[in-house]
Amino acid sequence: MNRSNNLYVIGIALVATLGGLLFGYDTAVISGTVKSLAHVFDISGFLLGATVSSALIGCIIGGIISGWFANYFGRRNSLKIAAVLFFVSAYLSGNPEFLFFAKGESSTALLVAFNIYRILGGIGVGLASAVCPMYIAEIAPAHMRGRMVSFNQFAIIFGMLVVYFVNYFIAYGQPDAWIFETGWRHMFWSEMFPAAAFFFLLFLVPKTPRFLVMSGNPAEAERVLIKIEGIEKAKKTLNEIIESLKQKTEKVTAFGWTVLLVGVLLSVFQQAVGINVVLYYAPRIFENLGFGSDAAMVQTVIMGFVNIIFTVVAILTVDKWGRKPLLITGSVGMAIGMFAIGTMAYFNIIGIATLIFIVIYTASFMMSWGPICWVLISEIFPNTIRGKAIAIAVAAQWTANFLVSSTFPALESFSMTFTYCLYGVMSVISIFFVWKMVPETKGKTLEEMSKLWRK
Repeated sequence: MNRSNNLYVIGIALVATLGGLLFGYDTAVISGTVKSLAHVFDISGFLLGATVSSALIGCIIGGIISGWFANYFGRRNSLKIAAVLFFVSAYLSGNPEFLFFAKGESSTALLVAFNIYRILGGIGVGLASAVCPMYIAEIAPAHMRGRMVSFNQFAIIFGMLVVYFVNYFIAYGQPDAWIFETGWRHMFWSEMFPAAAFFFLLFLVPKTPRFLVMSGNPAEAERVLIKIEGIEKAKKTLNEIIESLKQKTEKVTAFGWTVLLVGVLLSVFQQAVGINVVLYYAPRIFENLGFGSDAAMVQTVIMGFVNIIFTVVAILTVDKWGRKPLLITGSVGMAIGMFAIGTMAYFNIIGIATLIFIVIYTASFMMSWGPICWVLISEIFPNTIRGKAIAIAVAAQWTANFLVSSTFPALESFSMTFTYCLYGVMSVISIFFVWKMVPETKGKTLEEMSKLWRK
């Protein structure tokens, strides 16, 4: 066998992207339970907001520890750990009384326990968000790596869309009393099924060749590479991997600060352009812009489908057009969308144009910064520092996510025009950042990254 086995690579990537699906599922499942949690725990305002967003604390923790997990346990085993965390968190979030509390009891201790269980799931999300792209990037050949890693972003968005429908069908036709007592528990428990499937399917995929070489098993690495790339290409790739790992180092700054800065800024800009504000607060944004609550929910679903369609556009073009052209094009589209929304807010212009420009903004993000940021973070770091460097970049991303999301309500109450134009300014700055600092990695092997940054 002397040719790449594309179907085998796609099969492995699809298993790995279940981690992305669970990422999206876990972060969005809480949306259907907010009213129930407010009722069950008798909370509102800041305390309710903190409970709904508590998983983000776990996401930051998971991002920070992901590098150590990936290097110590391996990429595949780290994903298994994430799957277990998803499963345990899903069960305990739906049954926070487990072992220590009586059913129906409401107390501060029970609320603390619930938040701990959500943080566990957040740690799983943080791990998966870092290790899934890393695993796929180290498995996929250079000519299809961009498409395969972009599948992960598709899975994240798809996971969010799936859980919206799951929550809807669980609650459909049921009285509020049942939803407050039992329905919200089923919403959390529904995550146990994809989490279990992810865990068992991971036994069917191999460890990555890079990790196998790092852990002193080049023979097994060669067997995996032969299955992926064919005999001739496998030998060449194996030699490149061994050569790139000869100078093992513990220092994450071994290739200078620039590569780390690029990785961190990619993560920060992905959040600073305001995408999660649009995703998390979409119904509220539409209502504040003058749409009714029912219309706002319909338009949120429309945006969900737009997200999927334009993520597919990125999958189909990332290995043809390259990473930088897509990022710059997306930044231009996002800037146009946000400045237009800010201008309409200033002149109090409400109508279908508002929806059109929000769609332009989200479509531009989903065809560029959404998937391409993960592609670049998974591939720009040299082999010897990849695990730790990705952990730093992902931790920065979740921190930026938290800061942008938590400051939006205050900014919006100050000035809607200022808020949306601020995200537009960030989109413009991101154009110059990509143009000046981000290298084009299309078609390059992971081993070539060492040479690139040594220059």
